[in-house]
Amino acid sequence: MKLETLLTSDYLKAYESVWPQKTIIDYLKNAIERNPNKPAIIDRNSRYTYEELGKMVDRVALGLLKLGIKKNDVVSLQLPNWNEFIILHYAITRIGAITNPLIPIYREREIAHMVGMVESKVLIIPDRFRNFNYIEMVESLLPNWPFLEHVFVIGDDVPQNMQSIQYLFDTPWETKKDPSILDEIILDPNDVTEIIFTSGTTGKPKGVMHTHNTLCVSSDYWIERLNLTDQDVMFMASTFAHQTGFGYGVRLPTHYAGTAVYQDVWNPSEFLQLVEKEKITFTAGATPFLQDTIQSPDIQKYNLDSLRAFVALGAPIPRTLVREAKNLVNFSILSGWGQTEDGLVTLTKLDDQEDKLINTDGLAFPGMEVKVVDSNFDELPPNEEGNLLCKGPALFIGYYKQMEQTQSEFYNGWFITGDRAIMDEDGYIRISGRNKDIIIRGGENIPVAYIENILYEHPDVLGAQIVAMPDPRLQEKACAFIGMKQNTAPLTMETLQAFLLSKGVAKQYWPERLEIIENFPRTPSGKIQKFKLREMISETINRT
Repeated sequence: MKLETLLTSDYLKAYESVWPQKTIIDYLKNAIERNPNKPAIIDRNSRYTYEELGKMVDRVALGLLKLGIKKNDVVSLQLPNWNEFIILHYAITRIGAITNPLIPIYREREIAHMVGMVESKVLIIPDRFRNFNYIEMVESLLPNWPFLEHVFVIGDDVPQNMQSIQYLFDTPWETKKDPSILDEIILDPNDVTEIIFTSGTTGKPKGVMHTHNTLCVSSDYWIERLNLTDQDVMFMASTFAHQTGFGYGVRLPTHYAGTAVYQDVWNPSEFLQLVEKEKITFTAGATPFLQDTIQSPDIQKYNLDSLRAFVALGAPIPRTLVREAKNLVNFSILSGWGQTEDGLVTLTKLDDQEDKLINTDGLAFPGMEVKVVDSNFDELPPNEEGNLLCKGPALFIGYYKQMEQTQSEFYNGWFITGDRAIMDEDGYIRISGRNKDIIIRGGENIPVAYIENILYEHPDVLGAQIVAMPDPRLQEKACAFIGMKQNTAPLTMETLQAFLLSKGVAKQYWPERLEIIENFPRTPSGKIQKFKLREMISETINRT
């Protein structure tokens, strides 16, 4: 299968000295050599040392070869954060095939489109997870997938037209096929190794292609910024089918030959318990995970001395939350920004001053570049808001089967991220919203992130999002969606306005409608889907 990508000879030449020119298998072999008996991956059901992991990877890789899976074939994994995912991804990579992670909460509509688009040869699912029957869903879709050759199931309920994962995991393929054949498979660091679909905050998921080099360089950035060594233990609860979970949960620990601890369903109390039990040193996840952790009633119950950093991603960290954390815990809270297309691009530093930690989303990693431009793509001076552009060696190499779409999202080699940002004199950025998050009320721009941050300061507010709602005269007005803390009275428009008045907020910035909401619509990575909030308020207005 020939993939159309951005990898021209000039593109390859531009980054050849920056990319590590390695695959994750190179890092795995190094980790096995360095720490064969160190725990590599731990979930609620099993744990593997690096030596055990390497042996399982080779066994499954030989099994995939036996099935006829070859280089550039696509294997789709719709699995929770289980150790099987890591083994399968490394085995798929070992034979030069491409991993397609699929988020567990996706259902018929999304899975039909995604598996159909990449024409997967193999699909691997659980029998059930979180009370959902994946077998029934896949069986209903099989007639539409003539290209799909095998469906493997993790669990006890396996129908006749599918196979148990134990066929791959337990069969001693190494006694039937010489394992040395795996070393004869040539892996080019510039081959596509992942096709992952965007998480859908704009409602239009696309298949993002990454190579070994673009993923590996992105993971390597973390080692320097967080001073990681093989003594570090990472915790990951973000789904493996989101780029945070995949790039930094599945793959990063192997880069530094350390240990990874996984959680398949986010539970802040269990996380705190695992910190004490497994001596977890750092974690990364959506900002709501940080909020859940800090506000957990169990935060004083466990010894958290080993935990030194919590990297919060996907949404601005409310300033009040950082200040609240300082009184409870000793670990650093770092803020970063990135996307499926470019991994994590910016991150604050462990030794940054409080102003940078609280008020920015970090500084670009070495080799990555960001700039803020106006509508004419002219670079703006520091501290002016504009559109954020990005380029560098961790950038994706195209949307699968959508090269025209890919090209349309670049300007002179810079990726148009779709985010709005402000950059200070030191190069630190602060994400101020998405382009579609901008509210222009009668020609006046409303600073969305600014108002949201103020609303988070209200003692009874758990979550706050400002979105545009249509208005026949002013074109747009601001609507505030507010989530309340437990056992508190809902805000009213009057109490909301009184609070904003007490904070000295200009009246033209006040939301003109209030909606109290129990649960915000989110992507699996925890990002709030503002496009759904906009749809909700538009439908409400149209009905009245």
